[in-house]
Amino acid sequence: MVIGVAISTLLYTAVGGLRASLATDRWQAWLLIALLALVGGVALSRLPEMPVAAALPSIPAGDALAVALTLVIAVTAANLFHQGYWQRVWAARDDRALGRGAWLGGGITVLVVMVVGGLGMLAAMAAMAGVAMGEPPIPFFALLSEAPGWLALPALVLAVTLVASSVDTLQNGIASLVVAGSGRRGLSIGAARLATVALMVPVVIVALQGLSVLRLFLIADLLCAAIVVPVLLGLWSRMSAVAAVAGGVAGMLGAILPGWVAQGSLAAGVLTESFPGSIPTLPPFLGALLLSSLVSLLIAGLWPVKRTRPA
Repeated sequence: MVIGVAISTLLYTAVGGLRASLATDRWQAWLLIALLALVGGVALSRLPEMPVAAALPSIPAGDALAVALTLVIAVTAANLFHQGYWQRVWAARDDRALGRGAWLGGGITVLVVMVVGGLGMLAAMAAMAGVAMGEPPIPFFALLSEAPGWLALPALVLAVTLVASSVDTLQNGIASLVVAGSGRRGLSIGAARLATVALMVPVVIVALQGLSVLRLFLIADLLCAAIVVPVLLGLWSRMSAVAAVAGGVAGMLGAILPGWVAQGSLAAGVLTESFPGSIPTLPPFLGALLLSSLVSLLIAGLWPVKRTRPA
């Protein structure tokens, strides 16, 4: 499926660019909502048999809030570096269209996440009742184990749609970043298309390794959390390149510091903050965010950038 998604999205993004991605995103969104309603509805009506006592495990409120805050920091920091989103912001027709799109997209996202999250909790209850989640776990599709056979095709289309709608956005976003940063003359259309194709090669290679997607996301999110504040502080007139770089380095140190202190070893700290169990934890994200902010603000305050006034 990895190669199929890569080839199919490249067929229209490499040729049509942003326009093709925007056009396909529209029907992909409606298709996703329809398929999610269909598959989710069947999953609810055909839930595996569970004992009466089946329930979610009891989780302390503090731990639950810590996980929620971790995900808020992780997702927000990562999305601030999502070039596909910024490309769409700059491509908006006007501020009104941008605002309407933001509200509509945000509202639909909340509803979709609520549905998928609710099905995930049902899957957790089913797992406690002995239903196999697969290896690696695929809770949503594990709920379809007793569903009718015809649902396999809509479920497969739903999975491909979920992936393709994100992949083509990233392809366009990263390619636009390469083109924009290629110098004053920029790349030609042909070179931009080749760059889009070339960017997918390492992605496909990594995807075929069978690594934990959640672990990869958490590592990338932690890196973003370590540098997001120094990058955004570049909008401040006193911020210098030295302060930004120092803040980013401090953020990475702050990410491994909690594990280093807890384990008593730098290597163990690095391993711990690479999330070997694919479980999000708050200390590395807070350490990265706070230390990067503190160092950036301190250096920028003590040694502000010297700007020359135009003659």
